Amino acid sequence: MRKKQTEQPKNRPAIPQNVKGLRAEVLEQPICDTLELNYMPYAMSVIVSRSIPEIDGFKPSHRKLLYTMYKMGLLNGAKTKSANIVGQTMHLNPHGDAAIYDTMVRLSRGHEALLHPFVDSKGNFGKVYSRDMVCAASRYTEAKLDPICAELFRDIDADAVDFVDNYDSTTTEPTLLPTTFPNILVAANMGIAVGMASNICGFNLREVCNATIALIRDPDCNLLELMPAPDFSTGGEILYDAAEMASIYETGRGSFRVRGKWRYVKEGNLIEIYEIPYTTTTEAIVDKVAELVKAGKLREVSDMRDETDLNGLKLAIDLKRGSDPEKVMQKLFRTTPLMDSFGCNFNLLIAGMPRVLGVREILTEWTAWRTECVRRRVYHELQKKTDRLHLLKGLGKILLDIDKAIKIIRETESESEVVPNLMIGFGIDETQAEFVAEIKLRNINREYILKRLRDTEELEKEIADLQDVLQHERRVKAIIIKELESVAAKYGKDRKTTLVYEQQAAAEPEDTEIPDYPVTVFVSREGYFKKITPQSLRMSGEQKFKEGDSLVMTAETTNRAELLVFTDKCQVYKTRCGDFEDTKASSLGDYLPSKLKMDEGETVRFVCLPGDYKGWLMFFFENGKAAKVELSGYETKSNRKKLIGAYSDKSPLKTILHMTEEAQIAVYSTGGRALIFSSAQLQMKTSRSTQGVSVLTLKKKDTLDHAALLSETTIANESRYRVRSLPAAGALVKEEDSEEKQITLDV
Repeated sequence: MRKKQTEQPKNRPAIPQNVKGLRAEVLEQPICDTLELNYMPYAMSVIVSRSIPEIDGFKPSHRKLLYTMYKMGLLNGAKTKSANIVGQTMHLNPHGDAAIYDTMVRLSRGHEALLHPFVDSKGNFGKVYSRDMVCAASRYTEAKLDPICAELFRDIDADAVDFVDNYDSTTTEPTLLPTTFPNILVAANMGIAVGMASNICGFNLREVCNATIALIRDPDCNLLELMPAPDFSTGGEILYDAAEMASIYETGRGSFRVRGKWRYVKEGNLIEIYEIPYTTTTEAIVDKVAELVKAGKLREVSDMRDETDLNGLKLAIDLKRGSDPEKVMQKLFRTTPLMDSFGCNFNLLIAGMPRVLGVREILTEWTAWRTECVRRRVYHELQKKTDRLHLLKGLGKILLDIDKAIKIIRETESESEVVPNLMIGFGIDETQAEFVAEIKLRNINREYILKRLRDTEELEKEIADLQDVLQHERRVKAIIIKELESVAAKYGKDRKTTLVYEQQAAAEPEDTEIPDYPVTVFVSREGYFKKITPQSLRMSGEQKFKEGDSLVMTAETTNRAELLVFTDKCQVYKTRCGDFEDTKASSLGDYLPSKLKMDEGETVRFVCLPGDYKGWLMFFFENGKAAKVELSGYETKSNRKKLIGAYSDKSPLKTILHMTEEAQIAVYSTGGRALIFSSAQLQMKTSRSTQGVSVLTLKKKDTLDHAALLSETTIANESRYRVRSLPAAGALVKEEDSEEKQITLDV
């Protein structure tokens, strides 16, 4: 594909627009060149300069805001209007005031998004757990830096990090903040870039510091013992799986379940929810509960209220008489956002390159970076003390013969010659001479001289100590450990998110609330689903369908039976018959794509009643291949409603067969050929997305049309089409064996 551009080429005269009969020249440029020149720089800018955090735990927008507040004196000073902070930040951040203020809101104490907020706020900053509670305008709120920010800027003036020019080169800003603790794992961070994303959960500060200390001392230490799981500002409970958490710590990817905390108030026969998962909001929970109550799936609940006030979050659920609060909560955990999954993606920038790292790797990278910061700080102190010692040594030479120095100064006619004459008279350099020349006359006394000599001795000892630090890495690590211990002692807090081990978690009750009775299900070609009881079926007449639609599947089952709905997007949706209302033959039924909230344009291809998940599925693809996949591969222990990668996407799907025992299968091609083979000739596959093996050898322009069980076809002369080995081309279908194409979900 080529993209046309109407810009005038360089070094060519522009063609006047008012000259008739002339036409502007059109330049052609390959679309790949356009992407490389225009889109790729934008994508890299979003990744490197906007969305992905760096090793100090901040994105550029966070760093610019906090550094501006530091330069404004808001670390120890009084609060100022947020609008003032936003305006000052624009010297470093060229984005609009709304974006800057949103950044400050998330970092604030009032918003409660972070375990250790960096902005001490006053006023309404909204809440992270509320969708509708928005913050006040920046002209109403006030803020300053939180005391923990002292750990961010402790070494900022000691050359610990690099500084670069701001966007208009009028000032400078730090490339990173020299945090004295692994803030990358303490402050929760989420960002969406171009082609990648990052989602880093927060951990407990004290646990992170202790784990980092242990890792410095022993690179093979067990991190799970020291920091067993993440910690969220909204609290809640983590359903702890040690193997799952170990995988996240190792790879930086994975997910774990978080649920809210609740208590039963016997006096009012109600449930109070006082902590919710970090990933949801109170409004989402209330809306979902109201939806379930309206649908009749939560009959135990009579009312639900949001009673959040200045004391904190609280959702009150009124129960009907005789309801078991434990069972109600288990149902709410299964069906509402009161239990949610947090997906981890520990993607961060290391030296400008995005990398997904495990917890051990992140702490190792942070330790290496912090080691360099400490070395630069020590070297900066060493340079300052060396310069001071150099001045004092020059002063020492002068003080050995102060009368000579006074005589030189008195006999010098010009002020500009004082320094050169001192340099010649005592053999000192210009810097030392300048320092001596500035000494006040009152300081030429015995006490001053002895004090300067003692300072010289102390400086020599301090310089030797600093040089020893630079030469021995163990001393640098000891400094880092001491700082981590200080941070943990000063700012450490107890965990807010508690751990519930799988064996301690209350077992989810069976779906006893769903009545079990026999039903007959019907599925139409266009994806309409009907569930009819035997009594209603006996009294009903002919099944009703939309014009042009027809029946493709019917089966007798029970109301609690599971359904697997396969779609054309290689996805399978899991549901139950009990999720659908009983209906009659005269109704159209429920439209599955809408009922199951499928993706836009997604259509139903096959509906299966898995039962106890015994047996297998046979997938037949347009390219002549077939895959035999165990049905147990679609069974999940969790309540997942959708599985992606249900089957291979390498070739369009034509037919799915559900089988519980080996049988003869007939496969037809668009070229009028057919073959018969036994399903036992194909090996069982464990991977759902397997491409399968070739079954039908196709001629040019031919494709696999459909497949069916031999018992369901009209083939009379079976031996003509049966093959012993696969793949095979099959035989042309004779007239006596031909069939009208069966009604299936095939396209």
